[in-house]
Parts: sequence; structure tokens; C-alpha cells
Amino acid sequence: MIVAIDGPSGAGKGTVARALARELGYRYVDTGAMYRAIALQALRDGIDLANESAVEHVAQEAVINFEGGRTVVNGHDVTEAMRTPEGDVAAASVARLPAVRRVLVARQRAFGKGGRLVMEGRDIGTVVFPDAGAKIYLDASPDERARRRAADRAHTGSGRTDLADVASALEARDASDRTREVSPLTLAADAELIDTTGVPIGDVVKRALSLVRSRLGDSA
Repeated sequence: MIVAIDGPSGAGKGTVARALARELGYRYVDTGAMYRAIALQALRDGIDLANESAVEHVAQEAVINFEGGRTVVNGHDVTEAMRTPEGDVAAASVARLPAVRRVLVARQRAFGKGGRLVMEGRDIGTVVFPDAGAKIYLDASPDERARRRAADRAHTGSGRTDLADVASALEARDASDRTREVSPLTLAADAELIDTTGVPIGDVVKRALSLVRSRLGDSA
């Protein structure tokens, strides 16, 4: 089975997806990390992120591996380097490039050939795996998501934890994700919507796991 986890930043996708993968013994793939990794590599190569063909070439040539919860690109661990406020902006820019999305979506689908996969992102249940056995869309109030992101130093950086700044950045990212022409962030018609506002993460995981196991039972 393939489990698709979608939703906006700060909704809890990564925490829930990793927990599900551990409980089920499935492989876990963070597609957002793929866009971040390509953006970082392009910037390191001195490429303008608006140059679609050049960034597409980077995506075609990059060797991306997920090893023990780390993201490795062309043999270099970029896990921390790509998770910064600047990385958020760069990833959003790259995610709007149709040619880059085509390259990365093909790679993402390749991960699912053997099934037993939990994949998180913003278009997994709508574009990458529209026939996924279980689709979960996580969301939370803007205030809740901003508080979570402000508490996450990996994303905010040591000098940027002002809640208003973080909320503004999230609002901009939401607008970018929901209005892009290719693969916008949207709730799949057959996805289970889970509002994580004020809900302990353990309870969210239990609900998601129950849903997945019920779908596994249906497909048995």
C-alpha cells in the first residue's frame, strides 16, 4: 500500500508520516526535502532559481538519497543546510517550475513501485499517487501552525522566532502553494481530513494509523 500525507507547512505532516512509517514498517519519503535539495544545489551552483531549464537540469542530474532520516544530495548531507527560512523561500520558488515538478514527480512515483511507502508532500494524493490506498490531509489553524514553526529552530533559524514574522512567512508560502498553476495544494476528494489544532500528536498518529489499517483490511 501507498499512504499519501498532504497538507500545508506546520500541520504535522513530517511527524505523522515518520511515525506511520515506523509503525507499519514502510519506507518514508519527504517530497518537500526533494524540492529543498534541488533549490539548495541550484543556488550552490550559482543558478538563478527563475531559470527553469537550468534548474530542471540540476533536478535531472542530482542524485538524491534518504539515509537514516538524512537527505543526501550528490554524496553530501544537506539536511540542516536546506531547512532554513531561506530554504523555505527557495523551495517554494522551485516548486512552481513545471519542468522541475515533472522530473521530481517521476522520481517520486519510482519510489512507490514496490508499495509499502509513506510519502508526504503537497500533491501526493492528487498528482503523484492519485490511486494511493490511503490518503490523509493534515491541517491546523494558521495560529497553531505559526506557533509550531516558530518553535522549530531548524526552520526559523536562531535569530528569527518572532511569531508575527513566522506567521507572515507561512501565509506567503500557503498562497504560493495554493495558487501555483501546476499541482497546487488542495484536498483530494477521497482524502481523510484531520484537523490537528490543539490535538496531541500521539492522538493524531493513532487516528491516522487506524485509518490506514482499516484500508489495509479493506484491500486484503
